Amino acid sequence: MQQLYSYLSGRWVYGQGQARAIHHAVTGEPLYQVCSDGLALAASLDYARETGGKTLAQMTFQQRAQMMKAVAKHLLAHKEELYEVSYQTGATRNDSWVDIEGGIATLFSYAGLAGRELPDDTLWPEDEPIPLSKQGQFAARHVLTSRPGVALHINAFNFPCWGMLEKLAPTWLAGMPAIIKPATATAQLTQAMVKLMIDSGLVPKGALQLICGGIGDMFEHLDYQDAVTFTGSTQTGQKLRSHPRLLEKSIAFTMEADSLNCCVLGEDVTPDMPEFALFIKEVCREMTSKAGQKCTAIRRIIVPAARIAEVQQALLQRLAGVQIGDPQLEQVRMGALVNQEQRDDVQQKVAFLLQNGCEALCGASLDKLAIAGERAQEGAFYPITLLYCAEPFSHKAVHGTEAFGPVATLMPYQNTQQAIELALLGQGSLAGSLITADEALATRFIRATACAHGRMLVLDRHAAAESTGHGSPLPLLVHGGPGRAGGGEELGGLRAVKHYMQRTAIQGSPAMLAAIGREWVRGATVIEEQVHPFRKYFEQLQIGESLLTARRTVTEADLVNFACLSGDHFYAHMDKIGAAESLFGERVAHGYFVVSAAAGLFVDPGVGPVIANYGMENLRFIEPVKIGDTIQVRLTCKKKIRKPQKTTEDRPHGVVVWDVQVFNQHQQAVALYSILTLVARQEGDLPERLT
Repeated sequence: MQQLYSYLSGRWVYGQGQARAIHHAVTGEPLYQVCSDGLALAASLDYARETGGKTLAQMTFQQRAQMMKAVAKHLLAHKEELYEVSYQTGATRNDSWVDIEGGIATLFSYAGLAGRELPDDTLWPEDEPIPLSKQGQFAARHVLTSRPGVALHINAFNFPCWGMLEKLAPTWLAGMPAIIKPATATAQLTQAMVKLMIDSGLVPKGALQLICGGIGDMFEHLDYQDAVTFTGSTQTGQKLRSHPRLLEKSIAFTMEADSLNCCVLGEDVTPDMPEFALFIKEVCREMTSKAGQKCTAIRRIIVPAARIAEVQQALLQRLAGVQIGDPQLEQVRMGALVNQEQRDDVQQKVAFLLQNGCEALCGASLDKLAIAGERAQEGAFYPITLLYCAEPFSHKAVHGTEAFGPVATLMPYQNTQQAIELALLGQGSLAGSLITADEALATRFIRATACAHGRMLVLDRHAAAESTGHGSPLPLLVHGGPGRAGGGEELGGLRAVKHYMQRTAIQGSPAMLAAIGREWVRGATVIEEQVHPFRKYFEQLQIGESLLTARRTVTEADLVNFACLSGDHFYAHMDKIGAAESLFGERVAHGYFVVSAAAGLFVDPGVGPVIANYGMENLRFIEPVKIGDTIQVRLTCKKKIRKPQKTTEDRPHGVVVWDVQVFNQHQQAVALYSILTLVARQEGDLPERLT
């Protein structure tokens, strides 16, 4: 057998001690030996903090995003190598696609999010300044900074690639290095992906390390700036969560554990409706995908009592057509469990359920299991098992025992209130689904059960064509759940990045807040020059550079002309009598006329570095503008985001965010907003320079 090496402190190393064997899930043959005993695990924490952490912390969010994008491209180019290793874990090509390419897509997604929304800086101003005084010279804002620690990610066996990358993406974006500890049963696939990343030269030294085997006494050496994430069984997770070192140092700990996810068929759905077929398809897919080894898989199938027979017949018919066996065979739709130990565990859990209120409708025994493929006869296969619990309110085992394989239990309910109660008996789930065409039913069910779920899918015929399904965590959505599901949170877009950063409330004058955040705020000092800011290239613009425009008096002709041009003849603008009876007391200018007139005051019309208007944000109309009022605008460079040049043919540019304040003759703000412009850079660069 080959030795499966760890990657620590910049070297590939192997331990000295009792090794554990990894077997081929399909053929049963031994493949690798794993041992981390005697390795300098504590030293790897120091290496991560001192080498990887310091390098990442000095990189801006934009640079980290570009690094991640380059890594994702590299992995995608070598994906076939990963598919070959994934076969050893018993996964079909479709199962491996979710793990391998789904994980890579998560890297791409976070790189894109950062590119669009995060600053080209190491500090992230999280919100707008909060005034703390009447005169506006004392304010506060929350900022996010990188923590000088290391993230220890302890992952489960079922998604050795995606499970790593969905945690790495926000960790790296936050500027933290990571140490990955994959489950031993599938560690060879995680190691293969880590090796690709290390060999690429794209990942900073110390930003990524790998432990194949146990973590020894690493917890004893963690400190308050570190973070630990865990995906796996509740029992192991609770043990880790209560480790004295974590409690002593208040170390951040995120847990994703067992989850008895449910799928509910609404009372309104009949067998002749499209939603019925969608329900059957969704349940069968979740039972067989990844051989049921998914933390989000459907375990409890909650159905109106009047539809039990029809649902049972439809499920059994569809499940009977799923061929189990060697994933390399074209006709095979479900592969093996990860190993014999996992198969034994599933069998034990099924036996427990059968002894506690459930009966088997199919599967539940290895005796009659037909396996396709000569090489697969010694593999860790388990039959698709559909159980039935006639009295789910009396037999609680079905709501507390998870057989982590192709196993689910069908159970009846009498009315929607009972369906709600059954869903809540799961005591916290990662995901739940409701299949219904009734909006009122969906509203009642979701409002009552959302408190116990991290994510919920409401599926009907309209969403079906584009739905990603019950069991698919998405980078932009929260992945996690309360109670039994662990009480943690992963993914969820940029909010996931914040879990690995320190939030600090900074108080001071606007000038101080602007200097610290490298982002101009209202009330801070402005820079006024003779050259119009629209005549300057991206590099030439200074944060705080400002233009105070000429004035413009609003006339009745302006209102009439704008109404004719826009088609907006709202009474407050055009009806003298109606406007007199309104809260304004007289006719007022259109809000969008004020915005248009403001643009006319601050825009430089000549050809120059400004390429295009990129958008408008946070528009607020503060005071009405009446006929005869005079408006004036202050335009200020708020922040700059340098954009990478993807190809040598692309025009190098950046995004400039401008603060716009429109005042009347009394120096009262009448409109406040930000505009974004694409501004040309004087010098380009190559993608290689950014990565």
